[in-house]
Amino acid sequence: MTESVDWSDHVSVGEFIVRNALLEDAVKNDVTTDALEYDRNNLLQTCMVVPREDLIVAGWFLVDQVFDSIASMFRCRPIECVQYLKDGSSASPGESLGHLRGPAEFLLRGERVALNLLSHLSGIATLTSKYVHAVQGTGVEILDTRKTTPCLRALEKYAVRVGGGVNHRFDLSELAMIKDNHISVAGGAGNLHTVIMKLREKGLPVEVEVDSLNQLKCVLLERPERILLDNMKPRMLSEAVRTASGSGCYLEASGGITLKNIREIAETGVDGISSGALTHSAESSDIGFDWETK
Repeated sequence: MTESVDWSDHVSVGEFIVRNALLEDAVKNDVTTDALEYDRNNLLQTCMVVPREDLIVAGWFLVDQVFDSIASMFRCRPIECVQYLKDGSSASPGESLGHLRGPAEFLLRGERVALNLLSHLSGIATLTSKYVHAVQGTGVEILDTRKTTPCLRALEKYAVRVGGGVNHRFDLSELAMIKDNHISVAGGAGNLHTVIMKLREKGLPVEVEVDSLNQLKCVLLERPERILLDNMKPRMLSEAVRTASGSGCYLEASGGITLKNIREIAETGVDGISSGALTHSAESSDIGFDWETK
């Protein structure tokens, strides 16, 4: 029986991913924990969830889901998960994000899955916040892309929002985005009229990718809602903004975006800057469980 998952909802996807991650990690067959000798009924442990570096918190709900799932799986008493810093908060090394309290064996079984997910989402939120801070005051939006980990898109796009970014289209059905390969198949930017008319009949907003000023001028005649300016240098981007002035078209710069050049790109006057790096290149934040000593 196929499990029903709302792929656009981060909570629904989280529940699905957590269940399967716990199976993947064989938490019911934790040979090391099973070999420990202790009072399984009475030994409660407290863990502080602590970052080892500066970060933006994202994904604590996944920690809740991990230990709720384990409690259900083993039919044990509920595991207490208390968040101190809300998602979107800044945290410094050594500052507790929250604590867990419950039977030691179940904290041990779920520790790695919980940290993997929390660290991954916090890493994305942290990197996104750096991009957002870099363009502060320009009014430019920082956009993500579909360059996400398969089946984790809703979680990763949630982390982008937490970091102050804006989600671009979620999937292939949400927005009609005509990219370079589509244009090539269509026979060139001058042959897009029929394609765009079909999309308009479906009531879909349209975005077209261009990589030259000549393409831009041609595409502007079709009055798409958005145009993606691909791999253009700042000087060309500035010219593209002047060319599209008064069209009402949202201009998105993309390609080769880094923290070093993003400010210069933002100052060309584009409306948004998209970067796949927000999700495909973010390093997981360093977070650990600090176990309470007896």
